[in-house]
Amino acid sequence: MQVKRIFKDWALIWAMLLGVAGYFVFEAMHPSARMHAMARDAAAIAQPMLIFAMLFLTFCKFDPRHVRLRRWHLWLLLTQCGLFAAISAVLMAMPHSGMRISLEGAMICLICPTATAAAVVTRRLGGDMAGITTYTILINMAVAVVVPALLPFVHPNPQITSLTASIMILSKVCPLLIMPLVLAWAVRFTMPRLLGILVRAQDAPFYLWLVALALAIAVTVRSIVHTDVDIATQLWLVAVSLACCIFQFWAGRKIGSGYDETVTAGQALGQKNTVFAIWMGYTFFTPIASIAGGFYSIWHNIANSYQLYKHNKNQLRA
Repeated sequence: MQVKRIFKDWALIWAMLLGVAGYFVFEAMHPSARMHAMARDAAAIAQPMLIFAMLFLTFCKFDPRHVRLRRWHLWLLLTQCGLFAAISAVLMAMPHSGMRISLEGAMICLICPTATAAAVVTRRLGGDMAGITTYTILINMAVAVVVPALLPFVHPNPQITSLTASIMILSKVCPLLIMPLVLAWAVRFTMPRLLGILVRAQDAPFYLWLVALALAIAVTVRSIVHTDVDIATQLWLVAVSLACCIFQFWAGRKIGSGYDETVTAGQALGQKNTVFAIWMGYTFFTPIASIAGGFYSIWHNIANSYQLYKHNKNQLRA
């Protein structure tokens, strides 16, 4: 029982360690270039499938009648979009700043949408799944508008227009966010017996997330190990991503506490879709700034592990 409790309390940490170990064990086998390519392709296929299945099972427990805009949603949207716009203004005023890479890293961490797995973690922490699902949809739509609107002024690229950027972002987030939601609601209204079976699999989404997390961490470690960015820049990006993570969890919980949604708002602002952050950095910003997204993945999962540990410990006391 003690071993099971330790695994349950620190499941995210074990998944992260498995991802790190898995990467180094794979490299220790001295795989060929073909094996490297096959591993990358397998991860690229497995991750979306795991996330899709995880979200589908999670959304099956989510009653669409509970979808509604909360006031704290607006404050969180204002925080994310406002900070992104503020840093954009700084870079427009000082385009050749020596802190440009770090500031771009901060922009990526701050505007990055809520993680698709946030609903799973929020549910285990006793938060409002409907509230965080609604915010996840809202912030993804906001990112598709705000980022393309400011991008041409911050990081001009003649090959990517505002409309192109918006379409690229929507095509990236919609399949893994909207489709599982629509499918789950279709099952809810047309196949109630199947819905009952799926709803009983309460822990399945969390375990699917652990596997997806291990894969994500392995990919993150690979990008950090193979980067040609100098150590000083990496350390700045480590510091920036950590500061953004601490601030966003704190700000989200602070805003949410005024509406009795401390846990939900904290997860909505603090837990990020870091795979999307890395992609956004490579696609729209100076590519090395995307490293901040990789480090953020580590920080927010450590924060989630601690929160799950505290939550489970409090439940045992109760």
